[in-house]
Amino acid sequence: MCGRFVKKSSKEELRKRFGFDDPTQGVLLEPRYNIAPSQEYPVLIVSEDRRILRMMKWGLVPYWSKDPKIGYKMINARSEGIEEKPSFKTPLKEKRCIIIADGFYEWHKPDKKTKIPYYFRLKSGEPFALAGLWDLWDNGDQTLQTFTIITTTPNELMEPIHNRMPVILREKDESRWLDREIIDPEYILPLLTPYPSDEMESFKVSTIVNSPKNDIPECIAPVD
Repeated sequence: MCGRFVKKSSKEELRKRFGFDDPTQGVLLEPRYNIAPSQEYPVLIVSEDRRILRMMKWGLVPYWSKDPKIGYKMINARSEGIEEKPSFKTPLKEKRCIIIADGFYEWHKPDKKTKIPYYFRLKSGEPFALAGLWDLWDNGDQTLQTFTIITTTPNELMEPIHNRMPVILREKDESRWLDREIIDPEYILPLLTPYPSDEMESFKVSTIVNSPKNDIPECIAPVD
């Protein structure tokens, strides 16, 4: 599962790393330390052969859905069998996206009453690309653009904490993931694998991250 993530790099750093056009509405200017489901976030897509950022709501609402509230249950998409699932098979072919992040949180639950938050990031400290899907929902009166983050089995670092992890794309694979001419799942499913654990690190953080109202740098500060 991936239920919270962080974006703290500057717009200039992210433009250099991901090559998107300069946003016109100030998106990605402010650091975010506790991004949560149902919130709006700028997602990286390709439009007319250009990488652009588009504001979307976290929680996928399939175009055919009758009720947009389904998005609350669709913050993640399991990679296993994703090409066959009604909610994801069309976006997998036509609407793949990247969610830019500097890190993400997961909670260890050693017993029924205890939840210990951990922060995960790359050892390099660099921002990275989470594999995602997006969709457009329109019932005539309301239009929504929404996204979901794809998850896979955990690597060795993640496994003691949780049984799922978000798919982190290798930099060399990002162009293939965003290539709109590739519609055959055979060429993109191999990208949905656990990221090497020896290139990542994690540490405990404060329980202030439990509340999405706390969107402050202290959320990613290590604690004993």
